[in-house]
Amino acid sequence: MTTTQHSPSDPALPPLRLARERFLTGRPLPDDVPDEVVAAWRRARFFGVPHDLKETTTGPARPQESALLGAARPVLERIAPALGAGGSVLILTDHRLRVLWTGGSTPGLELCTDLSEQQVGNNSAALAVRTRHRAEVHGPEHFLDRWQDLSAVSVPVLAPESGQVLGTVTVATGLCGGCPPHPGAALAEAAATAVEAALLARSRTAERALLDAYRRAAQGPDRAVAVLDGRNRLLSAVAERMLSPQALAALERTAVAARHKNNPVDDTAELPEDAGCTAQVTPVWHEGAVIGVVAVLHPLADAAVPSVPRPSTTTLTGSSVPWRHAVARALDLAGSREPLLLTGERGTGKTTLARQLPGGGAAWVVDAAEDGQLDRIHSELVQGRPVLLRHAERLTQPAVAALNSLLDTYPDALLLVTYTPGTPPGPCLQRLLDTLAARSVTLPALRERPEDIRELLPALTPRPAPGRAPLTWTLDALRALEQYPWPGNVTELAHVVRTLTEVRRASGPVRRAELPDLVREGPAARHLSAMEHAERTTILDALRRHGGNKARTAAALGIGRATLYRKLRGYQG
Repeated sequence: MTTTQHSPSDPALPPLRLARERFLTGRPLPDDVPDEVVAAWRRARFFGVPHDLKETTTGPARPQESALLGAARPVLERIAPALGAGGSVLILTDHRLRVLWTGGSTPGLELCTDLSEQQVGNNSAALAVRTRHRAEVHGPEHFLDRWQDLSAVSVPVLAPESGQVLGTVTVATGLCGGCPPHPGAALAEAAATAVEAALLARSRTAERALLDAYRRAAQGPDRAVAVLDGRNRLLSAVAERMLSPQALAALERTAVAARHKNNPVDDTAELPEDAGCTAQVTPVWHEGAVIGVVAVLHPLADAAVPSVPRPSTTTLTGSSVPWRHAVARALDLAGSREPLLLTGERGTGKTTLARQLPGGGAAWVVDAAEDGQLDRIHSELVQGRPVLLRHAERLTQPAVAALNSLLDTYPDALLLVTYTPGTPPGPCLQRLLDTLAARSVTLPALRERPEDIRELLPALTPRPAPGRAPLTWTLDALRALEQYPWPGNVTELAHVVRTLTEVRRASGPVRRAELPDLVREGPAARHLSAMEHAERTTILDALRRHGGNKARTAAALGIGRATLYRKLRGYQG
């Protein structure tokens, strides 16, 4: 289910205790202290966590009920007796590391309600959420004094369909000697696997309940019916034509509010004034809980049905596998009420695609390159309005910290983020990227999908002036366009096409000789062997899986970061 992410625990714990004491007293650290541990201690200090915290934070009251807790409680209650009386504790948290359930007891974890790093510093649950892998933290690797004699192993619980981190299962005991794995690792893995199986079974029955509700309400070809739960939606053809993006977003907010409050909603949903229709809303119940709503739409008298904007031809043009996969994943993730991260090189179309996703057309656009402080973003998201944040890599550190805090408080914020990888991100920006990693889409570079260029050209070509023929291309010119690496991606290609359209005076198809020098001459690339082609494909696939993060890609491939950079430069040159 998950691969192990070891915290650097081994027989070197006694020296690590001395290193921690030196860190707390501001003295220089030995060279052999693992970087991950030092970074965790520094984060705790940055968050203002006192190392001598006497009582674990009480924090907000535990959530009374949730889908995760409902599925996990029967599983954990069956497993808890396996802990015995040996001073072990089994803990369930949600994705924000709020403790939902505990079984057993061990000194130092009494009445613990929040395991976030902002409250208690480094711990295995926070590490498991950040890495999405099993994680262990032992003794002095913790920041708190009261946890110096504890060892813990945590396993993330992943959503069955989306793979999003829903929470963690932790087994904590007294300090373990020797090397990993923690003696409770197998139990934590088994518990997390069983919880995920219970979630899958529940999600399938809930989906069937939503589908049954839709079928009952949508009887007849002319009924405008929408069934929503905040993550999924079922729309009849009439409802799809009738609902504007703003009206659909209002219905999704109604569905989310009904699910979170777990009580019936008002009979009529509040839609925008220009929606052109009213919505009669009824809740959908399943196993004693509200799982969504059914909205039956009625057009207002003399109201025109609003036209719903469709994705532009340019945005979705391309039939290559990498491009279709990226677009399909973006459309799928944008259908739920949660943040979405679009990454990729400059010019790959991140902002253009974001504007065409559900809710993106009506989003308030913030460009971090122009305003890194983001004064209005908090109020917009809190009020439930979608926000498109461009150039996240240009955010100031205070702005990133504020955005991280906002997403901790409002994890379902309607936020679309574009990010162009470049220089290594700082710790705050890396935390933001880690938070959004499960809901990220990496757009492929144009050089990775050259077969799409012939489809893009007609979409990028401006409409010709009256009396002039549309732009066409010779086969030799097309081959030159497909062989050029396009460092500026689609934006650079569009500039070349637009320039040719404006300045060209010759008639007939565009010839290779008319292309810019760099495009016409092509890259002086060496021929790759079959082995190098296979290696290049493997590296690019790994980069896509890790959202363009080269450090994680190198670690996953088992090579050094410098080696990865060298190979990428070799493939480009």
